[in-house]
Amino acid sequence: MTTVAEKLQQKTKQPVSTRQVRLRLVYLDFWSVVKLSFLIALAGAIVLVVAVALVWMVLDQTGVFDKVDALLRDVLQQKAYSIENEVSLGQVLGFASVLGILDVVIGTVLGAVVSILYNLSVLVTGGLNVGFAND
Repeated sequence: MTTVAEKLQQKTKQPVSTRQVRLRLVYLDFWSVVKLSFLIALAGAIVLVVAVALVWMVLDQTGVFDKVDALLRDVLQQKAYSIENEVSLGQVLGFASVLGILDVVIGTVLGAVVSILYNLSVLVTGGLNVGFAND
């Protein structure tokens, strides 16, 4: 009587044939592309806001703002000048959030336009040939 492990060993010893399949991509579903482009753009917007916050914190912790303040005090001849009074972390994050929202809207619209253009171009080109192999 053979065990399950022995049966699995016998199956792996047999030569595996590689089967290749060629398919043609002739249609992109509009709503699938819109959903995917929305999620990708949303992830990009989140990365943008987090990156801006991290860069601001690094610049603040390393004292870059203090050096810029000293330089601007010398140039502008003002004794009490601070760049953080002009542009605060909240303002920068607000601006980054607005850019993120624009990124989501524009990315989603571009995804929709690309799906429409691809579906129209299939009428002329016949689609995209894709090859797959089963290893």
